[in-house]
Amino acid sequence: MRTEHEQKRRSRRRAFALLLLAVTLALSLTACSGGADGTEKSQGDAADGTTPATSGETSAETSGGDSGGAQEKSQGDAAAIEPGGSLVIPTGEISGTATYYPVSVDGTLMEVIAVKDSGGSIRTAFNTCQVCYDSGRGYYEQQGDVLVCQNCGNQFPMDRVEVEAGGCNPWPIFAENKTVSDDSITISYDFLSESKQIFANWKTEY
Repeated sequence: MRTEHEQKRRSRRRAFALLLLAVTLALSLTACSGGADGTEKSQGDAADGTTPATSGETSAETSGGDSGGAQEKSQGDAAAIEPGGSLVIPTGEISGTATYYPVSVDGTLMEVIAVKDSGGSIRTAFNTCQVCYDSGRGYYEQQGDVLVCQNCGNQFPMDRVEVEAGGCNPWPIFAENKTVSDDSITISYDFLSESKQIFANWKTEY
């Protein structure tokens, strides 16, 4: 009798142990399923744009506004000008607010400013200073109705752009260095390439 009773008790223990194991496995599978759902939800949030944007993104203006320290020195935002090509600036988009045109020439990042003076004439210059160009901060930002050198702080009204050669002012692009029509201003690769040395240290210091 004792042996039979002992066998029954052992059978009940095994049954209880098997039941406990089954419950544990069921709970484990449920937890794994919940984790998978959470991962899918996270991926879905990223796909529909609800998660924060990746840091380090940058945005560079190519016209009408701030082109200074806030813009990183990046070839990605510049139009590549190849041998035989040209920078073509539509005159219709030029106003009394300076417009900036970044270009990449032979691997050098450069920038051209185009702006209308008080008489309505379009003036052009490289966005670098004839004195401060090698400083890394010899470029211009518009503040109000003047261009300000970010190295020395000198200010220049639009009427003085493309006027003087020498001195601390925007490096001029004179009439002989461009082709002007009613619709566009064209600056050749050859002239841009000849001038690239003045941008060797451009925006290397902030």
